[in-house]
Order: sequence, then C-alpha cells, then structure tokens
Amino acid sequence: MSPVTHLLTGWIAASASTRLDHRARLVITIASLAPDLDGLGIIPEVLTSGSNHPLLWYSSYHHVLCHNLAFGLVLVLAGWMIGARRWLTAFLVLLSFHLHLAGDLIGSRGPDGYGWPILYLYPFSDSCELAWSRQWQLNAWPNYLITSVALFAVLVLACRRGYSPLGILSARADSVFVATLRRWCKGYLA
Repeated sequence: MSPVTHLLTGWIAASASTRLDHRARLVITIASLAPDLDGLGIIPEVLTSGSNHPLLWYSSYHHVLCHNLAFGLVLVLAGWMIGARRWLTAFLVLLSFHLHLAGDLIGSRGPDGYGWPILYLYPFSDSCELAWSRQWQLNAWPNYLITSVALFAVLVLACRRGYSPLGILSARADSVFVATLRRWCKGYLA
C-alpha cells in the first residue's frame, strides 16, 4: 500500500485512545511508516543501475529487513520507552506495525505481477513467508477505497478530538486546520 495509506491507518491506531499524548501518537504513527525504511534501497539501486556493480538493495531487501517481527519488536520497545502510557503505547505500536504488514499483504502487488511476500520471522528464519495469492496491485481500486475511508476517518477524528496528523509537522498549522474543519463540519459531526 502507499505510504499515505500507511500514515492514515497508523494515525487512526494512534487515535484509538484519548489518553495518549502527542509524543505517543507520533511514535504509533511512525510505526505504521517505519517498515518501508527498507524501501529506501531504491535510491542506490536506481543510481547504480547502469554500472558494472549495481546495488540491488531494493530488489533484495524491500519487504525483508523491516517487514518482520524482529523489527516490529524494536518499534514496540521504542514505543514503550517513549510513550507516557507505556503499555498502551507499546500495544498500539504493535498494532500499527501489523496494520502496515496486513496492508502490504493484501494490496502491494507490483505492475509486473510480483506479489511481495513478507518474511515474518526474518532474520531468525526464512521459513515463515507470508503471502496472499489474491493480492491486488498497488494502484488497484481497493487501495484507493481504503485510503479514502481512512482519510474520512482521520477527518472525523480531527473534528472530534481536536488534532490531526498535520500536528506532526506543526502544532499551529494543525490548530488552524482543525478549526477550519470544525467550521465546515459544524452540525454534521456533533
């Protein structure tokens, strides 16, 4: 799935409890994006594609290095250490991480038809490969539908809770956005 969809689903998980502070919500949201750090290998792969020794870091390691339980547990530990409500934050980090994996399992097939499997127990074992034969392509309509529903949910949560994912970048911009959103939605989301 797209990073935007992962961001939105992570924010929804982070908004599951009103008892979390900004920092905990940030960590939970980051946990929904962090598995795609292994996708940054596309940069050296593209830059070296015409060389005698291309670096196939994206082809070899995307959905491997950071799409596994070990990486998820590192994120959980970080969430537990950073969050004010340690156990709740850690649980929601784990949920957010697994929402990312689930999204990739159902909707990340490439244009060439390759369905990205997930080596869930990597680096300890290569035998637990998660895959779904009916995985749809990244640009398929179900991904657009999921993203649209998630965006709607985020906007409803922003109206009701008084904060949105924009607060990750700027508290001032977030307050202006939420105030504007509340004016537009007045009467609909009481």
